[in-house]
Amino acid sequence: MGTDKALIDYHGRPQQELLFELVQKFCEHTFISLREDQQDDLLEKFKVIVDLNEYAGPLNGILSAHKKYPEAAWLVIACDLPLLNKETLQLLVKGRDASKEATALATRASGLPEPLAAIWEPKGLQHVKEYLINATSSCPRKFLINTDTHLIFPENDDVLSNANSMQDYRRIKDVLNS
Repeated sequence: MGTDKALIDYHGRPQQELLFELVQKFCEHTFISLREDQQDDLLEKFKVIVDLNEYAGPLNGILSAHKKYPEAAWLVIACDLPLLNKETLQLLVKGRDASKEATALATRASGLPEPLAAIWEPKGLQHVKEYLINATSSCPRKFLINTDTHLIFPENDDVLSNANSMQDYRRIKDVLNS
């Protein structure tokens, strides 16, 4: 993308601000996960969990949060999902199955879990750490595919559209402006 995706403005303010406020409606405590070098760019009103750099990829942030609060279930939302909305998060939260490793949103087109639009249960995160000992990949989606994950399918797959390039950015802005 060439820039910090959390700072991109799709809705009149940076994505991290919008998502932080959105998630606060569903969680007792809300945090932004970030690398140590990103702390200076963050407003003081945000509580943060700094990545511990013990694992690769997105699991680093999720497991850093789990280490800090091991009994908590984590509603994890990526900053590059600019079409995610309150109704979809409500669907995820209401559809949560705490007996599973995780509850994840998934598109009808792919049927694949979106690990960064999911609720990760404490026991699931403990299993992730065990999984990573012998895993050939640190991909959180691969873990969810191969474990007991409850899938929630939003009415519209577009809410899970990722924005990872300038082409994606323009497409998302077109959707928002139509």
